[in-house]
Amino acid sequence: MMSKAVKVYTTSTCPYCTMVKNFLKEKNITFEEADVGRDRTAAKEMVDKSGQMGVPVVDIEGKIIVGFDKEAISRELGG
Repeated sequence: MMSKAVKVYTTSTCPYCTMVKNFLKEKNITFEEADVGRDRTAAKEMVDKSGQMGVPVVDIEGKIIVGFDKEAISRELGG
């Protein structure tokens, strides 16, 4: 399975963000994490991509998934 570029927008206090990261780790998916609580540029990028202020936002090669949606994430990853 080809690995896809995955970026996860998170905050340090978000339990669903931790769930997304753990889910990706379990699947051995490499991902970049952007903490929008600390990084204003990442926060703006996330809002521009998703239209959402809430986290987590998962960007899988331009496909935006808001929240911890296991099925949608698996589908986009080709699982």
